[in-house]
Amino acid sequence: MDLFSRLMGREAPHSKNIAKERLRLVLVHDRTSVSPQLLESLKEDIIKVISGYMEIDKRGTEVSLNSDDKSVALVANIPVVKINRIFPER
Repeated sequence: MDLFSRLMGREAPHSKNIAKERLRLVLVHDRTSVSPQLLESLKEDIIKVISGYMEIDKRGTEVSLNSDDKSVALVANIPVVKINRIFPER
């Protein structure tokens, strides 16, 4: 049945979703002109700033760019371990 589906031009849902996500990432990076190195640098800066106010799980932190037809959003998922009660001086 799988061979028949391929011959008829139907992709397995799994590969279709993977291709769709890859295309979305390429479009986001193309529209924003943000290199992976710049995104990683931005992630490190965000971690540095937030770490002054709370203890976070740095390994679990994810930063990405999401876009739709009209806008681009910076999305950060930062697991908080503990909130500091004493804030750093500026």
